[in-house]
Amino acid sequence: MISRISGLFAAIAFAATLAASPLAAHAQAADAASAPVEAAAPAALDAAAPAAPAAKAEPAENPYGLKAMIDHGDAVSKGVLLLLVIMSMGSWYILITKLWDTQKLATEAKSVRVSFFKKASLAEGVKGLKEGSAFRFIAESAIEASEHHEGALTENIDHSSWVTMNVERAVGEVNSRVQTGLGFLATVGSTSPFIGLFGTVWGILQALTAIGVAGQASIDKVAGPVGEALIMTAIGLGVAVPAVLGYNWLVNRNKAVMGQVRAFAADLHGVLMGNRSVAKR
Repeated sequence: MISRISGLFAAIAFAATLAASPLAAHAQAADAASAPVEAAAPAALDAAAPAAPAAKAEPAENPYGLKAMIDHGDAVSKGVLLLLVIMSMGSWYILITKLWDTQKLATEAKSVRVSFFKKASLAEGVKGLKEGSAFRFIAESAIEASEHHEGALTENIDHSSWVTMNVERAVGEVNSRVQTGLGFLATVGSTSPFIGLFGTVWGILQALTAIGVAGQASIDKVAGPVGEALIMTAIGLGVAVPAVLGYNWLVNRNKAVMGQVRAFAADLHGVLMGNRSVAKR
């Protein structure tokens, strides 16, 4: 009976405490509102201080990402990653510079087609071309071959064939300069997936070796190292795809531009042969 009464009193006291706590909090808030601002500010800072760490909680780092692979990888893994980064940088550099070169060459081809053959003479036409341009190089090579067809050996070749050979040689040099870098893109596109796969195989081998030594084969022990190793394959594919697409794009652009260059060379050859025929008359 006494225990029940004491339990009843305890329940009443607990309920009274719960009921009184909101009233006390309300009274404390009213007192704080009526107090000066200088006195309320420290109290507010003290009340907010415990909640600050929870509001600024930083997200946990991904233990299976690229950063974890770099931190825990050995020299071989880091070397493979560095090689893929270099190949990617080289591919993008070649792609951007060659696109700029082909665009500049196409713009020059349009200008040459409009103005070069309307000049009064070939000398004036050559002066109107930009220094160091492919079209000026071809024009100067063709004119020099036409004007200097002498010598005991070159006299055995007729003038038309001699000029044709020099023009084709100049066009070939221009084509070689345009094609520079495509071999690197082809190499990167064909080898980078296998380099990334090698990094994956090596990473999985090291992970399985570490798991075997530790004697723990739980999913968390396997998923992390294997996932880190598979990142290498993804990076290899990410390097290869832009290289292959850039290679095909540049090949098509180079074909179009070199078609315009060869057309200019053929027209120039015709003009030189016509001038020679007129001079013979």
